Amino acid sequence: EVGVPLTVCRVAADTRYLVVEMGARGIGHVEYLTRMAPPRIGVVLNVGTAHVGEFGGRAAIATAKSELVAALPSDGLAVLNADDPAVRAMSAVTTARVVLVGEADDADVRAGDVVLDDGGRASFTVHTPSATRAVGLGLVGRHHVGNALSVIAVATELGMPLDAVCSALEAARPVSRWRMEVVERADGVTLVNDAYNANPDSVRAALEALAAMTRGGRRGTAVLGEMFELGETTVDLHEETGREAARQGVARLVAVGTSEPAAALARGFTAAGGA
Repeated sequence: EVGVPLTVCRVAADTRYLVVEMGARGIGHVEYLTRMAPPRIGVVLNVGTAHVGEFGGRAAIATAKSELVAALPSDGLAVLNADDPAVRAMSAVTTARVVLVGEADDADVRAGDVVLDDGGRASFTVHTPSATRAVGLGLVGRHHVGNALSVIAVATELGMPLDAVCSALEAARPVSRWRMEVVERADGVTLVNDAYNANPDSVRAALEALAAMTRGGRRGTAVLGEMFELGETTVDLHEETGREAARQGVARLVAVGTSEPAAALARGFTAAGGA
């Protein structure tokens, strides 16, 4: 109720495209924002566990996010993640044309041959109905493959050639601080600062990137704090995150805090074989 109006009020006479991130803390919030800024193209990346305590469950999160898709006009476009069943199912709530993106065989904009380099950056081949091209991202983390596919779907819909879209993606670098921010220290230590905010899905993505960056015998240390707004699932999700750290080969886990969630991180890590 604050961010979207401020963004909309920056529209000027020469504005051609308005890109709006519509957030929510409950059912009906996105629908309210779509009446303020009616979308022609809607993108849903995933339905995760962020703010699950506020919503009361993943099903409620999916319902809230589907409000964006439901608000699209019949001549609009819904870009949906084919690899997330909850997002794929949103095609049933819209009369707009649907483009599926992801690694699924039936995705309209599909990524194949995904590999991560030693810096945790993804390369892949994108397949669209009209063309195929190799893409190498400069952003750290495999999760950016799905983000990139959504960008490709939207930009090509608006008439941008695939080569130009992919070139822009390859040149893209982080803008926000503390979101997978990588610093190479003078003593050879690589520091990955992903401390802007956290939920189990984003931490898993960060741990997967860390695993790619520590191949070849390098030791990886994860420093993890408490994740908020997880409701009754708080302890279980912290334990599972600790187990995920062990599965990803983290050599050492530093669980920060004196709370039960921090203890659950450590408990999950050791239970899964972490040292």
